[in-house]
Amino acid sequence: MRYHGAVIHLRVPGTLRYRDLAVRVVGSACKLVGTPDETTGPIRNTQWDNEVVSAFGEAFNNAAIHSYDGKPGDVDIEVDAGVSAITIRLIDYGKSFAIEEVPLPDLDALPESGLGLYIIRSFMDEVKYVAGSPNVLSMTKYLDPARRQVRQPSDRLQDSGGGDSRQ
Repeated sequence: MRYHGAVIHLRVPGTLRYRDLAVRVVGSACKLVGTPDETTGPIRNTQWDNEVVSAFGEAFNNAAIHSYDGKPGDVDIEVDAGVSAITIRLIDYGKSFAIEEVPLPDLDALPESGLGLYIIRSFMDEVKYVAGSPNVLSMTKYLDPARRQVRQPSDRLQDSGGGDSRQ
């Protein structure tokens, strides 16, 4: 694991009831990115921040809805807010899935669900998933667009493990 700055740790129950709390922590952490260690980040509400928060919200939804499927369990969240990037790791001990088996959504059909991984991948610069016990989803977004990986629309998410598909 590489760290860009101080790591913020949060553990919440893996239910949608705690989603807003977790999203607010990530939103606040976004304001720390790009600032020296001992200063408060700029007060901003940029597209960059909104994309990070949206991707995180989708990832949290997936852990709460699919991984735990109504059963009790916690989600550990690590937020590494550095000078040039933010990395967020969601860690859960629920059901894993085979990320390579998740189909790309049919955007022309305007689906009401099934867009979570697509949104995460669209908004974050690096997305990695390791299935197992624990399941770890790691997402990084850089401030500098030049550091971002160039992706093709057909690119898939990286999967470092396997698991049972979340259906």
